[in-house]
Amino acid sequence: MNEDRKLTKAGGNLVKHFESCMKRMADDAFAAYKCPAGVLTIGWGHTGHHGRKFDASTRWTARECDEAFYEDMATFERAVRKHVRVPLTSWQFDALVSFTYNVGEGALAKSTLLKKVNAGDFDGAAKEFIRWNKANGKVLAGLTRRRKSEALLFQNIPDLNYDGTADPKPTPHKMAQAVDAPE
Repeated sequence: MNEDRKLTKAGGNLVKHFESCMKRMADDAFAAYKCPAGVLTIGWGHTGHHGRKFDASTRWTARECDEAFYEDMATFERAVRKHVRVPLTSWQFDALVSFTYNVGEGALAKSTLLKKVNAGDFDGAAKEFIRWNKANGKVLAGLTRRRKSEALLFQNIPDLNYDGTADPKPTPHKMAQAVDAPE
């Protein structure tokens, strides 16, 4: 199911926003660091749980960070395809890939979120994202924003600044200003 689905640019932007390629060094290399959950991480949220291996002394170039990101996304695209039994829109797929990248395939597989998706209860599924806003039992503001942004993306509701709040709908006046005026 969803064999044709791949992470879109919008989905990749969401992941990169929340994973932010941290620990840039003076020589423009990126060093490994511990994320708020205490997991050794490098680049765009890459951990040693899958893909390329690294240790606390590892340094990657921006290119290596990007290469690992695309490898990771392919892994988690496959995971979503494996577990989801209903057709998804591109934005639903993107939100689930972001979620799965952050919490892991095993968590997705056991989640009520997945059960609701597979039952076709997309409204109920959207409400499940926020339940995954803790690390080591503690609510994290960044995870709360990410889950809200993923839920909005899942529902195809714009959140271009990733603050977890739906962007305001443009008023007719603002829409008219956005259209080029004839010369």
